[in-house]
Amino acid sequence: MVTIRGRAKINLTLDVLGLRDDGYHEIATVMQSLALADTLTLTREESGIALTVDMPGLETDERNLAWRAAALVIEHCGIRGGVRIDIVKRIPVAAGLAGGSADAAAVLRGMNELYALRLSDAELCALGAQIGSDIPFSLMGGTVFATGRGENMKPLADFPKIHVVLAKPPVDVSTPWAYRAYDAHPPEQRPDNSAFLEALAAGDMTACMRLVGNVLEPVTERAHPIVGDYRSRMYAHGAACAMMSGSGPTVFGLFTEQESAAYTAEEFRRETGAAVYLTQTAGRYGV
Repeated sequence: MVTIRGRAKINLTLDVLGLRDDGYHEIATVMQSLALADTLTLTREESGIALTVDMPGLETDERNLAWRAAALVIEHCGIRGGVRIDIVKRIPVAAGLAGGSADAAAVLRGMNELYALRLSDAELCALGAQIGSDIPFSLMGGTVFATGRGENMKPLADFPKIHVVLAKPPVDVSTPWAYRAYDAHPPEQRPDNSAFLEALAAGDMTACMRLVGNVLEPVTERAHPIVGDYRSRMYAHGAACAMMSGSGPTVFGLFTEQESAAYTAEEFRRETGAAVYLTQTAGRYGV
């Protein structure tokens, strides 16, 4: 039996560079791990894949990325055996926080340990990229600049530990929908990834906070104005920066003081219908 955690992520920057020949979008993004995580327990079985999730409504068959990750490892490595996967969900779904990818990455690492496969990080990432663009990052964690579909990763110096308030509005956003909406009406303002990377390398957090940006934010906000409302509320409560993560609709606020972050989280719970999470940034796995 192996117990492993799959951590959520936020995008500190996200730019979309165009549509690729394979139908995916070329992106350039700085991704950051969070301490907020799902917990997965993997148990060896004689055969097959059994999956349970403690959140009602989530698929527990081949439609679930965690199930598909297990199947991929079994096929790729010729494993004569199966696995039972029990997931305790903490990361909200359809939220722009890569919860499904986090679970799939945890299964890949868990299967590697459970069956003593000795697959390298590069091999695990290559497997993960076959079923999800965010999975390679979810395998590695920390602070990463990713390009391509997200599979080409450049590890960066860890973003300083900072308090994070997540507020997910009571709406769901489909990632394919967000990219189609982006293609129809791409915004003019784009994040300056080069400047962000320079500021991060120099340890200039003030500049980093100013340079966050997500081209999908105005796209999602047009359909769901609540995104802009939540962002404004974060700033009103003293966030150093606030932005939507990924395709949304979750809005995050970064706070230098834990007391301010905790107060903001409580106010969001009291004043809005959001699902609210208080967490912090996290480094690479194994660090």
